[in-house]
Amino acid sequence: MTSAVRPRTQQERREATIGRILDATVAALGEVGYTATTIAEVCSRSGVSSGGVFRHFPTRLDLMVAAADEVRKRQFEKYREGLARLGVIDRSYESVLASLQLVRSACRAPINAAWYELLGAARTDPALRERLEPLAARYHAEIAEFAAALPVAARFDPQVFTTIVFSIVHMLDGEAMSAVVHPQPDQEDLRLEQIARALTGVAPGRGAEHEPGK
Repeated sequence: MTSAVRPRTQQERREATIGRILDATVAALGEVGYTATTIAEVCSRSGVSSGGVFRHFPTRLDLMVAAADEVRKRQFEKYREGLARLGVIDRSYESVLASLQLVRSACRAPINAAWYELLGAARTDPALRERLEPLAARYHAEIAEFAAALPVAARFDPQVFTTIVFSIVHMLDGEAMSAVVHPQPDQEDLRLEQIARALTGVAPGRGAEHEPGK
């Protein structure tokens, strides 16, 4: 005897529709770019009518900002999942290097291309820039708070560590953009290794077994 499937509530249907719209918008931004991510493109990808899209997002700008916030949420979720898979996170060279590799993966994730598209568009679109500014400030504050909880942060003055973290993030953002046309895997791997050594105090050219405190 099979149990009857419970019909979805109105709230569940609403959330599912919004999810499809945001999925389509994020994907379109990363695949065809900001200009081509029109309401018609989002409707085609999501299967939601234009009336349905505007019911939840009154303007295209509202939709773009919501997509940016969705990228923020998903990036944090994926990074936390990545750390959980690593197991114990400590101040060792290996842990710091693995954490840096997760940041690089986040920068190069397909959904992050949507964020880059929106940042690029905001440079010449004052309305988009105004709407993204508080969201970006929140995003950066969450990154700083998250990074400060990592064990390696204890080796540094908090303000200095925050500056280091964002220097790394901005560098890996630039690397992700450059790698689209000019990947340099050997140099890229060496770059993270040297940063991990600098953060943990492991001398260049020496193994992680020489890390202070080991």
